[in-house]
Amino acid sequence: MPRPRDRWIERLRDRLEQAGFYVSATSGVRPSSFDLVARRDTTLLLIKALKNIDALDAEEGARLAELGALFPATALVIGQRSGAAALDDGVVYTRYGVPIVNEATLREFLEKALPPFLYASPGGTFARIDGERLQFLRLARGLSLGALASIAGVSRRAIQLYEEGQGAEASVVQRIEAYLDAPIVEPIDLFERRTAPKRASDGADGPAGRRDEGPDRPLSRTGDPLRDGVFQQLDGIGLEVTVTIRAPFDALARAREILLTGVGSLRSAAHRAEVLNGIARVAEGHAMFVVREAAHRSSIDGVPILDVTELRRHRDPEELLEEISSREES
Repeated sequence: MPRPRDRWIERLRDRLEQAGFYVSATSGVRPSSFDLVARRDTTLLLIKALKNIDALDAEEGARLAELGALFPATALVIGQRSGAAALDDGVVYTRYGVPIVNEATLREFLEKALPPFLYASPGGTFARIDGERLQFLRLARGLSLGALASIAGVSRRAIQLYEEGQGAEASVVQRIEAYLDAPIVEPIDLFERRTAPKRASDGADGPAGRRDEGPDRPLSRTGDPLRDGVFQQLDGIGLEVTVTIRAPFDALARAREILLTGVGSLRSAAHRAEVLNGIARVAEGHAMFVVREAAHRSSIDGVPILDVTELRRHRDPEELLEEISSREES
């Protein structure tokens, strides 16, 4: 019998599919930094489902945000509560740069195109102010900064900051909108792509083994000779390689297209191939699995299988991608 969390993730998957997304799950591989990958037109999402959003720590948050930047995709957490308190409908929470909403907020956005307008921040619940609109409405009604400040119950300087686009507490927004009889807040686009935050503790390789810019920067080492050798080989033929942690793939390589790369045994390939293939298709990229032993087969569940010797024959990314494409079709 499926566990409650698995049933919940399946329900999220159904919601996304009903909204026109092509969705793949990572339930066959654990642990994973995300549970669903979904695409609709040019929107690509990496979704993590958490009953308690406090379980998202700094390392996991940075890893999820960076994976989003690598594809690129929008990283989004769907949560149920923080501690013992349920997440509020229509409010966007944030942990380590990753936006978080509850299922009801996602449903409203998907099914009714109703975006959230509020976000949680230390000190309360806030809204983004459309500064130009607020100033236009204030001047159109002949209100000074001081007069509007008195109506809103804030300082004159606060009104200036709102007109410059700074957020305001929800209660303040309600008072201003009620007096002006017009909306002044900006919607929050849940699918907006965000830049992955860089932590002060990140080294040259970042939280997921990312290589910094520059030709002399070495790839991070995993300590596994097979994986390290494969990544060095991919790097050597001109692919941009990022070693990943807690992902269904061991590295994300890129030339003109994404290449999700798994490394291990044939048994591991058989276990992970279906998930890898699903993610690659949704991301409109490719996947391959590299094994030490002779493979004696060209693919598993649509994922090309190359042994180390076959990989070493390739001298440039285009040649490798051509062989991968031919094996996908076989």
